[in-house]
Amino acid sequence: MIKRFSVLYVGQTDLENVGINGTPANDRCYPNEHLVKAYENAVALAKHMDKLGYYCMWTAEHHFQREGYEVFPNLNLLGVHLAGVTKKLKFGAGFNVVPMWHPLRLAEDFAMADVLTGGRLIFGVGRGYQSREVETFGAPMINNDANRELFEEQMEIILKAFNQDSFTHKGKHYQLPAEVPFRGYTVKDITLVPRPVHRPVEVWQPIASGKTLEYSAQKGFKSMVALTGERLVDELFHRFQDAAARVGRKLALGQDIALGLGFYIASTQQEAMDRVRPYHDERYKWFAPFGFVRYTDSQGRAWGTPGAPARVPTIEDGVEQKVWLCGPAADIVARLRELERLYPGLEDIVFQWPEGMPWPEYRDQLTMLAQEVMPHFTRRRKSAAIAVGSR
Repeated sequence: MIKRFSVLYVGQTDLENVGINGTPANDRCYPNEHLVKAYENAVALAKHMDKLGYYCMWTAEHHFQREGYEVFPNLNLLGVHLAGVTKKLKFGAGFNVVPMWHPLRLAEDFAMADVLTGGRLIFGVGRGYQSREVETFGAPMINNDANRELFEEQMEIILKAFNQDSFTHKGKHYQLPAEVPFRGYTVKDITLVPRPVHRPVEVWQPIASGKTLEYSAQKGFKSMVALTGERLVDELFHRFQDAAARVGRKLALGQDIALGLGFYIASTQQEAMDRVRPYHDERYKWFAPFGFVRYTDSQGRAWGTPGAPARVPTIEDGVEQKVWLCGPAADIVARLRELERLYPGLEDIVFQWPEGMPWPEYRDQLTMLAQEVMPHFTRRRKSAAIAVGSR
């Protein structure tokens, strides 16, 4: 049953001349004074979401993006600031790119943020997908096996640091602690200071191609499947449930997975598609070259694989694959109810801020969503809570 509504803002600044025939992504190069406008957008979005009763604002870690699409390099720092200008909204890391961190520094930063915000940050981790940033930080990305090996050792360290009063680690990439003289003794173990006070820490990891699905399910992490065609969503949801069952975790179908969707509310589906089209197209101008078109053909082959389409998708493709919900609010409610029937364990929906959409337009869209869609789902929870409390 859907309970929570969130937003993913990857951190784009204000983009001009958007759309399939607009400025090519690689030709965008903004000065610093323009790039930092994304931080103003983040504050405005957080305050608006907090007022309207959304659950979580997810943001993405990325580096060096003078193109202006994703300009937040430190999600813990951003989350602490945004928590200070809001009251209840949570802030999710979607996602910390772990190979670019020393695992102890990432663990410390999150733990400190957990303390300072009273537990309002959600810890998300990923392996990365952009060679320019990951490899520049000295970590492997192009070599997928090396990337996975490093990430899994780093996560082992982070989980030890979160959960153990003191710990040691001896692996291929890290020997912790350094066994050095310290105040008259040789260091043999270390303690993370501070540790998160809200434990166990809820860990989230994205599912894109499905390469990390088995790992996430077996570790007990929660996952996010975003802007993915309905056929592939169904496959990933079933695979996650099966992988969890193999380690004794009995999950309802859709449980522990957030589903990310695009949306636009208008009086008709055609009007909604026409309005969101340039922003939809701008998104895929940037992301399609990374392989982030998670649609399938009629045979179930993912776009970009042999025999399947390799082109940049249109909004018509997105609507057909039920990735983008366009039209009257009642139609969006109907699709969400259909998702509840298909996936009884599904609790979290995350809506995307389309790249290039001006803040005033997206603000109005979020307001309509909160007023015309969310109450059909959130009021049930309030009613149930009242009924339990009256017994």
